[in-house]
Amino acid sequence: MPGYRRQLYRDDAVVLRVQKLGESDRIITLLTRRHGRLRAVARGVRRTMSKFGARLEPFGHVDLQLAGDPEGNIGSSLHTVSQVEGIDLYGKRFLDDYPRYTAASAIAETAERLTPVEREPALRLFLLTLGALRSLAEGGHASTLVLDAYLLRGMALAGWSPALVACAVCGTPGRHGAFSVPAGGSVCPDCRPPGAAHPAPATIDLMSALTSGDWRVADAAEAGVRRECSGLVAAHLQWHLERGLRSLPLVDRGGPTGDPGRGRSGADPGRGDPGRAGGPTTKGTTG
Repeated sequence: MPGYRRQLYRDDAVVLRVQKLGESDRIITLLTRRHGRLRAVARGVRRTMSKFGARLEPFGHVDLQLAGDPEGNIGSSLHTVSQVEGIDLYGKRFLDDYPRYTAASAIAETAERLTPVEREPALRLFLLTLGALRSLAEGGHASTLVLDAYLLRGMALAGWSPALVACAVCGTPGRHGAFSVPAGGSVCPDCRPPGAAHPAPATIDLMSALTSGDWRVADAAEAGVRRECSGLVAAHLQWHLERGLRSLPLVDRGGPTGDPGRGRSGADPGRGDPGRAGGPTTKGTTG
């Protein structure tokens, strides 16, 4: 637009993803506190002498000055990063830790998928994502538990929370022995569809504990229960997203041999019954 001068505004954000652009620039996907998910160009950050390239790496919590219309009504949908200050660069704490890094990657991809509309405020998801990355950085809980807690709570924000204390179909209260992803969670004997999974009662208890934040119960769960829980959570999420997450199959689920390739979970809702997925199976200015 002739005569349009780009507006400057500030926000803090979690860096979800970075992509190369040209020879020295990057496109940064951000989940911001006040403006939802947006993408911005960081010019020159791949140069050796860049003043703030290291601050715009995945999983970091940063304070930004952006150039562009915060409402997205004028000019390009790609904003420009003009200043950035690191608040807490969580990714640096677990770059060499495979389980935590892959869990963080799945969290970032899920946050992007749960915000399909750019610049739509998503404060609760922003705070949830920030808290999950902080928990991974602190290392107080197993990375798979942090990831599954994030996925369950993220689905709750999206309205997809699995039924755990009542039948997903008829609403009959109580603990039910079957779990069906297409049906929406636990199902009673009268509503149980063909192919429904039959998880251990401790698995449903773990899902409830992760949803409510009862870490005493979650931390005490056995490895097999955790893997079964992860499978159900992954299948439930991907069923509602209607597509798989690329990063989820890479997550280390604590296989019996310690091999990162064992015990992975990332059920594909399009293959068979998804309910069967849970077996042990400093500031700078761009120049």
